[in-house]
Amino acid sequence: MAGMGLSELRRAMHEFTTDFDAALVTPRDAEEMLDDAAAVEKMAATVKSLLAARIAGTEVWKLRGERSAARDLARRTGSSVGRAQAAIMTGRLLCDLPVASAAAKRGELSPDQAAAIADAATDDPDAEERLVGVAKSGSLGELRKECARTKANVCDPEDRRRRIHDRRYLRSWTDPEGAGHLHVLENPEVIAEILSRVAPVRDDLARTARGTGRHEPLEAHAADALRRIVGGGNRLEASVRGATKILVRIDLDALLRGYPGGDETCEIAGFGPVAVSAVRDMLETGDPFLAAIVTKGANIVGIAHLGRRPTARQRSALEWLYPTCAAEGCNSLTFLEFDHREDWSKTRLTVFDLLDRLCHHHHDLKTTARWSLVEGRGKRAFVAPDDPRHPRHAKRHAAA
Repeated sequence: MAGMGLSELRRAMHEFTTDFDAALVTPRDAEEMLDDAAAVEKMAATVKSLLAARIAGTEVWKLRGERSAARDLARRTGSSVGRAQAAIMTGRLLCDLPVASAAAKRGELSPDQAAAIADAATDDPDAEERLVGVAKSGSLGELRKECARTKANVCDPEDRRRRIHDRRYLRSWTDPEGAGHLHVLENPEVIAEILSRVAPVRDDLARTARGTGRHEPLEAHAADALRRIVGGGNRLEASVRGATKILVRIDLDALLRGYPGGDETCEIAGFGPVAVSAVRDMLETGDPFLAAIVTKGANIVGIAHLGRRPTARQRSALEWLYPTCAAEGCNSLTFLEFDHREDWSKTRLTVFDLLDRLCHHHHDLKTTARWSLVEGRGKRAFVAPDDPRHPRHAKRHAAA
């Protein structure tokens, strides 16, 4: 019955796409149709994963002379073996995750989102509903970070650190186009250290390029920076080395005890959970510069002063709280700007609890078009002035 239903859907989609011409669609209709197309794509991917897991379990792929179910699926779907293996694994895990499975079948989860949630929720079933909620409101990057935290809370971080270190590698290959690739697998503190040396050189190259009217992606400048550092052209790198920073948040009790317990945190901003021993190692070496935010619970103490710019302590705390733009769904993590919720020219105070970090795009929307983050702390929705969640409506209601 299910096979017949899919065959009918396939024929219907073929009839639709054969005569489809995007140029004949109005922009308003195109937006609605895009959402529908994305949902259909997600639903189809979910069905594919569930079917692939079923086929993998019967081992009928051996009859076709394939070495594995993943290779069989990759050949039949035209995908990579890695993606095929991820689809099979997701299909297997979703069978025991009713909330995630239902969301995926409704077209609310992409294959990447479903895979991340299934992997984390299998280790911690109580987190399933929360992670589905994160997927609906945040970006894929934010979801993956939350999944990493979830998995870290139910495993031994020191054991995980040893396992990842044992698997470390640096690999290179050339793709069919002739482009060279590098891939490094290591613990997050090692990657953070490498990128902390690349970042200041990258940013300096980007500023220089903008000054000459050239605009290229930051990833392109990062590649140039890595080449300069590794290739020995280090005069530029040496001139900005003092700007490097790795930002860690760790609960005091975890630091003293040697491992986190309960809801205690030990993370590198932007890279996720790490072992307490990794932080201790970094503190002992002192290279690169480490900014450690030591907390007691989830709260960071608010500090106020009369200057317009945040103090060094406030900057470190804000950089920890907002490793990326505060606007929900935005993953920008470079050239973030400190934003006063209340106009500094009126208050003449810089209060930690009234500061956010926004990318240039969202900061510009706030300044010129009166968009705003909703009330709260951390990642949250960024809304237009007529949105009922906009802070100005809350102020009017309070005044009334």
